Amino acid sequence: MLAMGIFQLEDFVAGWIGGAASVIVGYPLDTVKTRLQAGVGYGNTLNCIRVVYKRESVFGFFKGMSFPLASIAVYNSVVFGVFSNTQRFLSRHRCGEPEDGPGRSLSDLLLASMMAGMISVGLGGPVDLIKIRLQMQTQPFQEASHGLKSRAVALGEQAPYQGPVHCISTIVRTEGLAGLYRGASAMLLRDIPGYCLYFTPYVFLSEWITPEACTGPSPFAVWLAGGIAGAISWATATPMDVVKSRMQADGVYLNKYKGVLDCITQSYQQEGLKETP
Repeated sequence: MLAMGIFQLEDFVAGWIGGAASVIVGYPLDTVKTRLQAGVGYGNTLNCIRVVYKRESVFGFFKGMSFPLASIAVYNSVVFGVFSNTQRFLSRHRCGEPEDGPGRSLSDLLLASMMAGMISVGLGGPVDLIKIRLQMQTQPFQEASHGLKSRAVALGEQAPYQGPVHCISTIVRTEGLAGLYRGASAMLLRDIPGYCLYFTPYVFLSEWITPEACTGPSPFAVWLAGGIAGAISWATATPMDVVKSRMQADGVYLNKYKGVLDCITQSYQQEGLKETP
């Protein structure tokens, strides 16, 4: 075990591997999710898949993948490493030695999850922004007059961004460095509660599933606890994830939203509550 006191490097390594795997496996569905949340004219999931494939072929589902693949693995590594090491630090500070304490403290888990959530916004905000801008630049968008206008591939025009580096330079040139953190407030409102509702159920469920005689959870326990915790987290985080995606996609062609509350208000007035993917 690579350890320096309470600091354990393998937590970061595990996060890096998990982050890379999640991008490779989940990116096509993430593209569909983003199009449904921030795009127009798709209707439902199956229709979105059909439209993206028809207009952009299978490569449309992987648009902008290179940047997340290179960065989300590092981002996940830091988030998971920060959570695990913060929780371990708080436990040692409270009990002297974690092994001597009465068990996991809910307050330690919540504080460590909140720390991970704040770190995730600082590191992941620009990553998410670039990913969504690249995913959204070829789809139809809604003009201020609410008329549907198709751009980029459909009309043979050049897309606004030629790749991740060009996307970053364009945003910094037109919006300043602060432009890379567009939607950060919505992301903060998504990630802090989201990580609390992920890490806390995950830790308690994995410990509950694992027999006392075992030194650690089995792969099945990790898989089951992670799946349940992920479902709980995303069920509560999805509404704010929609707001985040719409704010980050806003600006590819025009600026529609003035802030989080304005995005929520416009989304509710135009679509109600049931349109959230």
